[in-house]
Amino acid sequence: MGRLEIVNGCYQSRIGILSRLSGVLEMVRYWVYILRCSDNSLYTGITTNLERRVREHNSGSGSKYTRSRAPVAVAYAEPVRGKSRALKREFAIKKMSRNAKLLLCASHPARSD
Repeated sequence: MGRLEIVNGCYQSRIGILSRLSGVLEMVRYWVYILRCSDNSLYTGITTNLERRVREHNSGSGSKYTRSRAPVAVAYAEPVRGKSRALKREFAIKKMSRNAKLLLCASHPARSD
């Protein structure tokens, strides 16, 4: 796995950020999410803290796209282990048609477990 260093209270290595949970090292959970904007458009992104990221989008400090489309609401969210997997999933969702994204949102409502 390589050498681990402690950075800001987290274990960090070349393969990603790790956190200590009950004495077991686990990859930090990322969230792949779809937001429904005030103009009914959809925005897809990833984050390690979904609540914080939605607050940022709604305050205007999130992304350039959502800045003029606030308020936004989470339409879909799924936990993913590791940044690489999250980025791949985000890319796959962004390639979907709008109708496919709406079906995804309808069949798997946002969850925050």
